[in-house]
Amino acid sequence: MTRLTGSALRVTVFVGEHDTWHHKPLYSEIVHRAHGAGLAGASVFRGIEGFGASSLIHTSRLLSLNEDLPVAVVIVDDEERVRAFLPQLDELVTEGLVILDDCEVIRYVGQEDEKDEKGDPGAKGKRWL
Repeated sequence: MTRLTGSALRVTVFVGEHDTWHHKPLYSEIVHRAHGAGLAGASVFRGIEGFGASSLIHTSRLLSLNEDLPVAVVIVDDEERVRAFLPQLDELVTEGLVILDDCEVIRYVGQEDEKDEKGDPGAKGKRWL
């Protein structure tokens, strides 16, 4: 697992929900490529309304005919790793917006890093069906 604390770089990619890369959702391709590149993490957030370079307003309201909602893919890692990933975004994102922000990571802990009261690694936070 990637350890990440202190200064980092956040890349946010804004695309349309219906944008695709080889017949699969573009946001999914970005997440899978980020995972394959070993980046610390990526999340996808679906917007309820917005507009971009086309100036068309996209909305989730029931009577709207255009439901191609905005999607934001957020990736955080150290600057070197994020910048090394940018050529892949350049290849994938033909329409949209890619922004970079400096940020500070305060806490980055996965389940396998946590311990329960008995010191059992990975037990805390697990859900059993």
